[in-house]
Amino acid sequence: MAALGWLTPRRRSATARSVLAGEASAEAARKSTQEVSGREPEFPVRGDERAAAFFDLDNTVMQGAALFHFGKGLYKRKFFEKRDLARFAWQQAWFRLAGVEDPEHMQDARDSALSIVKGHRVSELKSIGEEIYDEYMAERIWPGTRALAQAHLDAGQRVWLVTAAPVEIAQVIARRLGLTGALGTVAESIGGVYTGKLVGEPLHGPAKAEAVRALAAAENLDLNRCAAYSDSHNDIPMLSLVGHPYAINPDSKLRKHARTEDWRLRDYRTGRKAAKVGIPAAAGVGAVAGGTAAAIAMHRRRR
Repeated sequence: MAALGWLTPRRRSATARSVLAGEASAEAARKSTQEVSGREPEFPVRGDERAAAFFDLDNTVMQGAALFHFGKGLYKRKFFEKRDLARFAWQQAWFRLAGVEDPEHMQDARDSALSIVKGHRVSELKSIGEEIYDEYMAERIWPGTRALAQAHLDAGQRVWLVTAAPVEIAQVIARRLGLTGALGTVAESIGGVYTGKLVGEPLHGPAKAEAVRALAAAENLDLNRCAAYSDSHNDIPMLSLVGHPYAINPDSKLRKHARTEDWRLRDYRTGRKAAKVGIPAAAGVGAVAGGTAAAIAMHRRRR
């Protein structure tokens, strides 16, 4: 991959593969956004143009893992055999019961997906992704998190998904939710056909932080003014980059870290859990969005 002038130098804390994965994801995100609009993205409301929000996808914006829902959709379209579906079903069941990302399970799922899409055209997967979103994902979006994202948009900020799911699928989800774009795992393609290899590594853990850092450099964002949201302790590197980190539906490790660092906590899984972190169980989407918009306005006045 050719060096790009806006990319930041490599950092010792990240592996070369993490940096490569992050920078490839940022470049794919910028390219996709500009292809849709035909120009640099505009703000729906004139606001703080150097602020943005970054949302993890799995169990933060959407219940469950996007990659597993994608696998079910591919099985329905006869991309692979029943024994492969059984593995996807087990991984999804484990993910939902545990509520956390296990690197071994996630890696196995990604390896399976790569072998399945090898030889298929990128355009074909994008088209199928639209159908799979309607079939399996649309009804699994957390209304509370969606309201938070909308509050950032209403405040004139760009909003990006950041996920280990394939970037093409992540971009479909972002567009269907009305968000700015998405950072995701970049699968290598030659002549518009998947090779079965990744560019760098999956966008997970440190690689997510690298993608956010690279995109911020490209878009002239001030990370101290930005917000990030995630459910997983694996995303602590990304959350630590921004001035306004939020733990959403957090796993136990992230909850503990968030309390230590005095990060904000939100839980949309059940009324009981929501009450534990100070959110009225009966609060509507509008109330959540209004509260977030007010918080953003307060941060602006303070600056």
